[in-house]
Amino acid sequence: MPTFRLEIEVAGKEGRVAGIDEVGRGPWAGPVVACACVLERRKLPKDLRDRIDDSKALTAKKREAVAAELIARAKASDGVIFGIAAASVAEIDRINILHATELAMRRALARLPFVPDHILVDGNRAPDFGCPIRAVVGGDHRSMSIAAASIVAKVARDRLMTRLSPFYPAFGWDRNAGYGTEIHAEALSRHGPTVHHRRSFAPVAEAVTLFSVQAQTVSSTATS
Repeated sequence: MPTFRLEIEVAGKEGRVAGIDEVGRGPWAGPVVACACVLERRKLPKDLRDRIDDSKALTAKKREAVAAELIARAKASDGVIFGIAAASVAEIDRINILHATELAMRRALARLPFVPDHILVDGNRAPDFGCPIRAVVGGDHRSMSIAAASIVAKVARDRLMTRLSPFYPAFGWDRNAGYGTEIHAEALSRHGPTVHHRRSFAPVAEAVTLFSVQAQTVSSTATS
């Protein structure tokens, strides 16, 4: 379970530490979303601390409940401060998923009302965000701030993909959030990519090529 040990280690008991995590590096469709979260330990009730964990370790129902409380406390200025942002599909295709992820993180940090004393970021890369930063492998189950950020980002992105799903029902985004499931792959081969697909990702690029060849074949047949 995550704790505040790393936060205290890098910034002491009074320092303001932003935990950063992203959601959506792997999907074939949709943006990548990042959250930067600062938690005030003294204001955070034990019941909430005990329920914060790596978003992947929580059920959807538990994630929604914890995210709702984190968001409510942020709105009430009661122990939670966060910024959330995304990088679009167009940006992912233009600058690649790694740089788009860092862009989303930078934007999330910019939405905090202050520059944190230190940053903890999930993963093995520590981008230059203009203040002290430490990369933490497995950070979403080690750091309370990173875990909270992972929950808020995951819930926000899942909600977005669920809202998009009725417009593209064959792809099942309300169930797979744009990841490459069997249903998603079948819909991609049958219907081709949408405007929300990442054309720089191999399965989508292959579908684009396939549909281009099919279109040329149909055009040649029609004119012959």
